[in-house]
Amino acid sequence: MKKTVIIIPSRLEAKRFPNKPLVKINNVPMIVHVLERAKESKVGDVFVATPDEEIFKIIKENGGEAIITKTDHLSGSDRVYEAYTKELKNNVDLIINLQGDMPNIKPHSISKLVKLMRNNKCDIGTLASHINDNSEHSDPNVVKVNTLEELNSNNFLDAKDFFRTKNNLNDEKIYHHVGIYAFTNIALAKYVSLA
Repeated sequence: MKKTVIIIPSRLEAKRFPNKPLVKINNVPMIVHVLERAKESKVGDVFVATPDEEIFKIIKENGGEAIITKTDHLSGSDRVYEAYTKELKNNVDLIINLQGDMPNIKPHSISKLVKLMRNNKCDIGTLASHINDNSEHSDPNVVKVNTLEELNSNNFLDAKDFFRTKNNLNDEKIYHHVGIYAFTNIALAKYVSLA
């Protein structure tokens, strides 16, 4: 079985920006933009995993599928795993966790991640891009990834570290981490069981 699913974790009670999924961009809620980019990637079925009836309703009204989850998850990956086990277990082998605040993600970036995962037979993968503005190096709102090798558009590298802020980054290979993760079904189950 080789089947991919995209699950978008989304909730209204985020600490840094409450109600962010409902913020309108060109009169459309952010979460709907993310849903549309995910669908446009054409890699598999797309679901929004949420504890909030308001998000559930907006997704349904916009032609999407949503799964109600518990409110008390520690991470988006835990929410994705609950949705996977409730609705999709044994039907997919690759789960894409696309963050609900990624309205500008390019659909081909999603499909590229799936292709890289399948071609490299990886358990867990994510995306990164070059940092174009040096102020991002010290911006705690930008998650960075440190790799051992240079990133190019067609390689899949081992990540050395993920962080928001860090001193002494001279000669380090630092990139802007993109809010998307890919897990095999086995790797996701192991990941959420970690302390």
